[in-house]
Amino acid sequence: MNLILRAGEDEMNFKWFGPLALLAALVIGDQIRINRPAHKYRLTVEVETPEGRKSASGVMAVHPDRSYTRRGQTRTLGDAIFVDLGQGKNLVALLAHVDKNLVLDDMNYVALRAYLAATGKRVPFSEMSRLTGVVLVKGELIPVLVSFADQAMPGTARVVLPDDAEAVLGKGYRLQGISVEVVPNGYWPLDFGGALGEAVTRGIQAKLPWLNGADDSAATALRAAGLPGADGIDAREAFTRK
Repeated sequence: MNLILRAGEDEMNFKWFGPLALLAALVIGDQIRINRPAHKYRLTVEVETPEGRKSASGVMAVHPDRSYTRRGQTRTLGDAIFVDLGQGKNLVALLAHVDKNLVLDDMNYVALRAYLAATGKRVPFSEMSRLTGVVLVKGELIPVLVSFADQAMPGTARVVLPDDAEAVLGKGYRLQGISVEVVPNGYWPLDFGGALGEAVTRGIQAKLPWLNGADDSAATALRAAGLPGADGIDAREAFTRK
C-alpha cells in the first residue's frame, strides 16, 4: 500500500516538474532580456607626452530600460578612464559632458554619435552591437577631461581642454586622440571576460581612493575643476557607475 501511495506521489511531482521548469526558464530568459546591455564600447584615450605616447581604455556597457514599467532610463555602466602620464601627471576622462551644465546621460550615445559622425550613416540604437571598427571621438562628443595635481586630493582637479592640454599638464603634453569601438556584448550575466564577452572595466577607485569614502569628495573634485552644475547631479556618477 505504501509503495502504491509513494508511486502516486512521485507521479504527481513529475507532472509538476515540466511546468515549473518552463516557468523558471521564462523568468530567467526575461531577466536576461531586461538586463543584457544593448551594446558595449571601448573608449580609448591617447596622450603625447615628453616621454612618448601614453594611453588607457575602458569598456562601457549601455543598458536601456526594458522593464515593464518603463519608468527607468538608459544607463551607461563603467568607470572614468585614468591615464597615467608619468612624472606624477594624469588625465581622467569623466563619464560626463558639458551642455551649459554637467550632463551624465550623453555617455549613453558616445558610440552611436561617433559612428554617425565618422560614417554619415544612421544606425538604430538597437543595432549598435553589430557595428565594427574604431572611430574617433571629436568635438562635443569628447567627455569632460580633468587632471589632478595630486590624485589623492580631489580639490586639485583642473579641467583640461582637448586642444590645449599644455595649459594644465605642461609643455610637451597633447591629447593625441580619443577613439571608440563597439565590442562584443557577451552573455549576460556571464560576460566577465574572455570568450564570454568583454567585461566592463573597473579600477578608478584604486586610482582615486577618495571615491571609496562616504563624503562628497567627488563633488569637491567637480567644483574644484569649475564644472557648471556639479551640485545638481550625483557627482560620483561622473567617475563610476554600477
